[in-house]
Amino acid sequence: LVNLILGSNMNDKIILGLPKGSLNNVKRGNTYQLFVDAGYEVKGYEPGDESYEIEILNDEDIVAFLTRPQSTPVELNRGMVDIAIVGEDWVKEESVLRKTDTVKIGDLDYGKTRLIVAVPKDSPYNSLSDLFRANKDRKTPILCFTEYPNLTRKFIMENEVYQELYGDAVPFVQVRGLTDGDNEMVQVINSDGATEVYIKKGADLIVDNTQTGSSLRKAGLKEIETILHSSAGLYAGVSCTGEKLDKAQMIYEQLLGAITAKKYFDVKFNIANSKIEEVSNYLIDNKLCADEPTITPGSDFSQINVLIPKAKFPEMVDAIKGFDATSIIRNDLKQLIE
Repeated sequence: LVNLILGSNMNDKIILGLPKGSLNNVKRGNTYQLFVDAGYEVKGYEPGDESYEIEILNDEDIVAFLTRPQSTPVELNRGMVDIAIVGEDWVKEESVLRKTDTVKIGDLDYGKTRLIVAVPKDSPYNSLSDLFRANKDRKTPILCFTEYPNLTRKFIMENEVYQELYGDAVPFVQVRGLTDGDNEMVQVINSDGATEVYIKKGADLIVDNTQTGSSLRKAGLKEIETILHSSAGLYAGVSCTGEKLDKAQMIYEQLLGAITAKKYFDVKFNIANSKIEEVSNYLIDNKLCADEPTITPGSDFSQINVLIPKAKFPEMVDAIKGFDATSIIRNDLKQLIE
């Protein structure tokens, strides 16, 4: 009876998968801080100290669990979590070989990476086609290591030179003890991280994700192809329908508000009443505010409040000083819901 009651209560809640790893790293994503900035009180998910008992203290309708990026799409596609934050690269990796009903609710504009093909930096190859063409007569297999075996095999099979040499033959793929494919001259082997080191161990190429490419260059590698661009998003799985989907949309709007806010400053300054109209028109005409300025009138001076894109802040300060603005105050925003 207790299990039935708990199960019933759980069905009324939305199950949220929060990413473990790089997307909750202060240098890359910090999903924890994103939720805090979006107005959620989160316990047990601090970067580097994630717990398997995460609580959203001010929203009892959300139950949160840690999810690994590699397994998150699987959990979404099987209804184990209703929604989750995950990189698009992992969602596409899951959907290559099997139909998925996972839907992106919206992009979150962080955790941006590229899935790339890399070879040793002193390699003569500048493309995957170069590599296949130069090795067409070799007697040993071309070895590729990656955490993305499905996307990698698909990309290889779409290569024109591969098709010329091997036709519709499917590259051999090994994921631990499981194998598939009939072309053993081109082999894709699953790695569980630290993929770049496989080149030093004898691999011909790797497929890995990278932000800037600096870590690959430090490892003595160079990029020769880009398979896809990826960023973090909020995704809904097969169980996210009806009221749960409405709730998921609301959560996304809260998170998006926190992300949007990072692009703006909240600026206040004082201006003589005689110059209010002139400075307001200048800010609007030059798109130096998000909408129109908010004016708090005073007897001789008034305070003007604007939201300014961060990239335009130096230009705006220089302009309003030309109107004799004083007491210029700049604040960071936590959330901006449009």
